Amino acid sequence: MLDNYLVVLKTRGAESVLAVITGTVTDEKGQPLPGATVKVKGSSTGTSTDANGKFSLNVPDDAVLEITYVGYETAEVPVAGKTDISISLKPSSQLQDQVVVVGYGTQRKLDVTGAVTQLKGDELAKQPAINPVSSLQGKVAGVQITNRGAPGSSPQIRIRGLGTVYGDPNPLYVVDGVWFTDISFLNPNDIESLSILKDASAQSIYGIRAANGVVLITTKKGRSGKPVINYNGYVGWSKITNQIDLANGNEFATMANELLQINTKNPDTSLVDASQFGKGTEWYNQILRNALITSHQISVSGGADRTTYSFSLGYLRQDGLVETNKFERFTAKLQTDFTVTKDLKVGYTVTASANQTDSVPESIFRELYTAAPIVPVYYSDGSYGDPSDFNLGDGANFNPQVTIDYNDQKSKFSRVTGSMYAELKFLKNFTFRTSLGGEYGQYEFQGYTPVYAATLKQRNTTSRLNVGRTEIRNWIIENTLTYDRKFGDHSVKALVGQGAQRNQWYRLTASALNVPNTSDGDRYLTLGDPATRFIDDDGDLYTVASYFGRVNYAFKSRYLVNASIRADGSSKFFGDDRWAYLPSVGVGWVITEESFMDDQEIFNNLKLRGSWGKIGNASVPTNISVLRVNQDPYLTAIFNGQLYTGASITTVVPPTTVWEKGVGTDIGIEASLLKSRLSVEVDWYNRETEDAIFPIPILSSVGTTGAQILGNQATFRNRGWEFTVNWRDGIGKDVSYTVGANLSINDNEVTSTITGKNPIFAGGGASTGGALATRTVVGRPIGEFYGYQTDGIFQNQAEINNSAQPTAAPGDFRFKDLSGPQGKPDGVIDALDRVPIGNPNPKYYYGINTTWNYKNWDLQLDFQGVAGVDIYNANLAIRYGNENFTKEFYDNRWHGEGTSNKWPSANIGGGENYRPNSFFVESGAYFRVRNAQLGYTINPDVTGRWKISRVRVYANAQNPFNFFSYRGINPELGGTPIDAGIDNNVYPLFATYNFGLNVTF
Repeated sequence: MLDNYLVVLKTRGAESVLAVITGTVTDEKGQPLPGATVKVKGSSTGTSTDANGKFSLNVPDDAVLEITYVGYETAEVPVAGKTDISISLKPSSQLQDQVVVVGYGTQRKLDVTGAVTQLKGDELAKQPAINPVSSLQGKVAGVQITNRGAPGSSPQIRIRGLGTVYGDPNPLYVVDGVWFTDISFLNPNDIESLSILKDASAQSIYGIRAANGVVLITTKKGRSGKPVINYNGYVGWSKITNQIDLANGNEFATMANELLQINTKNPDTSLVDASQFGKGTEWYNQILRNALITSHQISVSGGADRTTYSFSLGYLRQDGLVETNKFERFTAKLQTDFTVTKDLKVGYTVTASANQTDSVPESIFRELYTAAPIVPVYYSDGSYGDPSDFNLGDGANFNPQVTIDYNDQKSKFSRVTGSMYAELKFLKNFTFRTSLGGEYGQYEFQGYTPVYAATLKQRNTTSRLNVGRTEIRNWIIENTLTYDRKFGDHSVKALVGQGAQRNQWYRLTASALNVPNTSDGDRYLTLGDPATRFIDDDGDLYTVASYFGRVNYAFKSRYLVNASIRADGSSKFFGDDRWAYLPSVGVGWVITEESFMDDQEIFNNLKLRGSWGKIGNASVPTNISVLRVNQDPYLTAIFNGQLYTGASITTVVPPTTVWEKGVGTDIGIEASLLKSRLSVEVDWYNRETEDAIFPIPILSSVGTTGAQILGNQATFRNRGWEFTVNWRDGIGKDVSYTVGANLSINDNEVTSTITGKNPIFAGGGASTGGALATRTVVGRPIGEFYGYQTDGIFQNQAEINNSAQPTAAPGDFRFKDLSGPQGKPDGVIDALDRVPIGNPNPKYYYGINTTWNYKNWDLQLDFQGVAGVDIYNANLAIRYGNENFTKEFYDNRWHGEGTSNKWPSANIGGGENYRPNSFFVESGAYFRVRNAQLGYTINPDVTGRWKISRVRVYANAQNPFNFFSYRGINPELGGTPIDAGIDNNVYPLFATYNFGLNVTF
């Protein structure tokens, strides 16, 4: 007993002994609760339970312990001289008493009047994702995640639809108070919690960058107590799924002959003898592979009464599906908090990351899809198979193996981010906080093309070295003063703040010819031809000044009012247009706090809330109203031996451009019932983006190429519903489970443009022969697919002679004649016959998430899907010669009268068939098993003998099963807002299987 007594304290004239208290925290069924907070009431001394629900803490013997855990009632236990305490927590009848992170602080979920969803970091870290945002897919209503697949790539995230057309449409990320546009540097294991602010009232406190939503991330901190060492690691592999079956050698040659016969109008013409090729080369199998993925992180955390710390190191490697493609990342994080006095705290967080990528050409997947299977990888003498030997024309004149073998692209990205703060409490109700944060990053790129001669077309006679470096230098400083007071039935929390930001990047690119291909890989521009050296630079610098305030008021925890306003001034704009003033208000009514609800036993919580607010968008180019010109080398001319540099206008801008603003309304209801086992949340929202900065392409007929008008061009709206349902229960003593589901419904519509009813055309990703596949017009969604409606296939010349398409050939698409009066035929097929043929903006996205626990076993099953969305399969339409076809096309194509009335002939890319039409538009709906994980925690009695607190092993499968009708390789497409949903070079869909280990010492 004497060993437990450490020190004698004098408190108020009485002697109090500080003792080591150990204990266990469990739920109502006796299961341990890891991560429960154990704190000495009225002080900052505390710790958290380990994986077995155990804790150890130095406390006075007259102290009162306060134990909290999300979803459970807070317990208070007097120490009263005890040295070992067991606490069993009861499920909370007020699940919404949990604390969530909101802008510049925290709130009880019960007091929040906006649409805010919070997830624990441990839940995100369970999935083998290199970016924590990927783990959100299917877990949060109103949030659509599109994973891009390539190693190291960041996912695309849309919160309640598309909020911005020009600039960065992704949300603002705030990590420990520092603002970012991307969090690929962050190790998911370092995250404590992640909050998504979805409505304008919750977002408006971040006015300048809140137009696309806000994601708040709090990283893990240390807690008082003995050091805790934790290891998280896994190793596994990724494997392509749903691979497209392409035509084999014999089938391809058959269709190549058919195409030649169509083009020459000679049925006896033959390119090759199809029977000689058999199966041919399977290019997907030749180039793609099962790819390694592995991740390892070790962390140490702990602290004393006045100092806490957390430190972690991480390593991740992700190989791509293509040979030579690889991504490696190293991360480190150090965080320390100091309690200087009982009223003053200071601390800092520093995160460092370094990654390296060995890239592959973006065109490689297009090549694999279209490469001719009659071309061998190598000839018998070891030389490369040459498509030119088979007279295939320009369309398929490449050997993908050559593309990979002579590709040499590497990049590095090093970044250090951090923040420091000081927080002072004074005059009982006031807290002043000041913080300074920023990032320092450097991106380096090197691409080298050697001299080689692999095939007739794939050769290079002059080596070329391209290098680039981008420097990022950002900082942000913020000061806030908070007044928090409760008096009687009233509760007031007021915040005022001031902030300033400076963001700068600088890019230098250079190139030179005739740089030797040194064996050690050391290549420098100075080794090349001096006359060919080219250097260019670019950059951006802008500053922001901000003032903001917010008031939260509650009466009897029943009636809630939250109001805020933010004023942001940005150097990106001019004069009086530099400042934007962004107010918001939210109200809530906690119905279960009313006296007439006292006798009911259905609802534990029932809250109605509503909000309105304005948000802004500054993620647009600096000095957007400055006219820019293009001075590319091809504009240079020589007269009389003198070099003259030419210029071309690429963007026409109005004299002034004002802030793009979002105006949002949200009405929601939150309920927990049946002893808090069932929770329900429903939201209706309406968000309008006003003065949207929009590019409008300029026709080349006015004397420009690729030019556009840029300015405040349009207003568009996202309106929809969100539903979230969660059920939590148990079966007997040993089984507990949760089942959750969410559904989002969103409609996107353009409500006005400065062009009036004239459409804005785009869709370059599906463009052939100048035809564009998307348009944006009033009354329709952004970037909808636009083209001809097909009406079968012409079977013979007689049908063509009696149609509105006299130049067509048998096997071509028949287009509907719709441009006459009242939609009736006028005998001519022209641009006026084009109609909406698809919508790339998803109407529905949903998720189902479950967890199951039985004794030491745990099982997680997550499902995710999208519906009401279309894809433009440009892979089928973009053809320049004898590219390969899919096996499905071969089986269903028109190859003679009566053979097909849906699929065209092998001339699908010729005649008028390539023009955007409904045949190329397919459903992009899919349903998948997003994640399945089975884990086992070794009995603590066993691990205790090894001096280990917890050991858990698991097996995980991500995207193992995918169900969709799309004819392409992957229905999960991203893309720019007005050019989205077009598939012409997408990364293949793949599943990841891995085995992992979690160990806590």
